[in-house]
Amino acid sequence: MNRPAPIIKMDYPDPDVIRVEDTYYMISATLHFMPGGVILRSYDLRNWEIAGYVYDTLEETPQERMEGESSIYGKGMWAGCLRYHEGRFYVLLGIPGRSSYLYTASEIGGPWSRKKLESPQGYLHDPSLLFDDDGRVYIAYGQSEIRLTEWEPDFSGPREGGLDRLIAKEREQVYLGHEGSHLYKINGKYYLFTIHWPNQEGRNRRTQVCFTADSLEGEFVEHEVLSDDMGFRNQGVAQGGVVDTPEGRWYAMLFQDHGAVGRMPVLVPVTWQDGLPMFGREGKVPPVTPARGTRPDYRYEPLYTSDSFPCLRDWQGKYELKKQWQWNHEPDPRLWGIREGGGLWIRTDKICSNVLQAKNTLTQRMLYPHCRGEVTVDASGLREGDCAGLCALQGCYGMIGVTRTLSSYYLVVIARKLLGGPGLYAG
Repeated sequence: MNRPAPIIKMDYPDPDVIRVEDTYYMISATLHFMPGGVILRSYDLRNWEIAGYVYDTLEETPQERMEGESSIYGKGMWAGCLRYHEGRFYVLLGIPGRSSYLYTASEIGGPWSRKKLESPQGYLHDPSLLFDDDGRVYIAYGQSEIRLTEWEPDFSGPREGGLDRLIAKEREQVYLGHEGSHLYKINGKYYLFTIHWPNQEGRNRRTQVCFTADSLEGEFVEHEVLSDDMGFRNQGVAQGGVVDTPEGRWYAMLFQDHGAVGRMPVLVPVTWQDGLPMFGREGKVPPVTPARGTRPDYRYEPLYTSDSFPCLRDWQGKYELKKQWQWNHEPDPRLWGIREGGGLWIRTDKICSNVLQAKNTLTQRMLYPHCRGEVTVDASGLREGDCAGLCALQGCYGMIGVTRTLSSYYLVVIARKLLGGPGLYAG
């Protein structure tokens, strides 16, 4: 069945996509959620399931653990690059203002090994990895100015005397300069895809851009390849990777921002004309994008789930949760567990000013345009002043729960409201 775009009506931002034989894999930015670096799997580019995660924790900093009033909201893992080369999977990602890491594995489900990239720049913004035909390795990265740097094949550092140059530069008046690099070599030609946000009448939305070059030393020529909001609030469809099917058809996996629900993946057909990729049809994203599946009878696991929390443990004896669950920030393993007969218990270790500072908050993505959840809470273990319940977790969150005050239990509803400007909240 063909689905209208977006193909996943949930928050899977900044996608990158590859194909390995008959299987497609897509990575998405996970920011402050753990485990992170979620990788989805598909056989038709329309239906997806969670294959696994690249890491359980990032750098284990006080901010990632939400110690005191600190946090990494809006930080953590940003756009990652997913590649497959000579029998191994590669994930390249950056942590804004801090570091960049390369993860590798022989299987998509891991285990993943991690290497910190020793770069003079430290953090590589929205990096993209290219394995060229001659065995040389390159990383494109940056914001407004995109640089291309050759690296040693073992990623021990930039190659001494290797290529290191500016290949793209923002030349327009913009809200957001070129970023979200995706670098490819296709049929002997080099393609750098980026997103930017022009500040011009009629073009003031996110757009998809392609730079083309005949060689890495040559000029990268800029082309705008998609500027379309699919009729939704001037939210442009842009940023992501391209992939081919076994039959030789091409698609791009981009995103569109849908406010509180997040950034949803959009599948866009790509054709080629004189070596230039043409996104969509007549410059627009079609409402239905057909893609032939490689396993038409395959049954996918849903991207969301119900759970009675049976007591399952992994090979290390740690409690095991379904793949759809992620923690808000790095969890404290001392403060949660699963009862032998089933059922999740969670504690926090501090008095919180609001829900966003509560440790060990367990989450799933919400589904657009509406979704519903319910939870059974055993409040008998609550201490005076404690509160437990269910929350729609965002800046303007809403929560319903149970609290204990003066040895009695009360139902509470808490809502956090926006005060006129971005980032200004009541409560």
